Amino acid sequence: MRRRRFGPPRRVTATRLAAVLLLALLALWRYFDEPARPVLHAQGAQVLVQRVVDGDTLLLADHTRVRLIGVDTPETKRPNTPVEPFGPEASEFTREHVEGRIVRLEFDKERHDKYERVLAYVYLGDWFLNEELIRAGLGRAITSHPYSESMKRRFRAAQHQAQREHLGIWSRPD
Repeated sequence: MRRRRFGPPRRVTATRLAAVLLLALLALWRYFDEPARPVLHAQGAQVLVQRVVDGDTLLLADHTRVRLIGVDTPETKRPNTPVEPFGPEASEFTREHVEGRIVRLEFDKERHDKYERVLAYVYLGDWFLNEELIRAGLGRAITSHPYSESMKRRFRAAQHQAQREHLGIWSRPD
């Protein structure tokens, strides 16, 4: 006995098939286009630095981007911008000290910047990368952002020392 169907017979047309494929592709695109959310690290987390992006930005082994709190090094990677004086030196300083090593992350008031990078103080043992970049004259102290006043004082003191000694960016007359 033959089963009876209700309604008109369904035909798969090229248009329907194309619409379904298009929807599937859009769903996949949305899924893979979502920005990666940074990994939430615990205070004092020990992490491996996979590579140095530039003087003040690191890429961790878990693919988290870390931006150093309170220090701004000269640009080397900004699109449509020339490499700034002492930018390569700042990147090399950071690379020599932390690339391929386990560092400790400490956090302050804000955990992420507008680019979803993790904001952190970075330590190698007791050695403090953020402060040492400034002390070497390879970065400026940024004190306008919301972070610890005691850290701002440390960074200002490190910057004054670099300025007095005419180190790095403070060696240039301009």
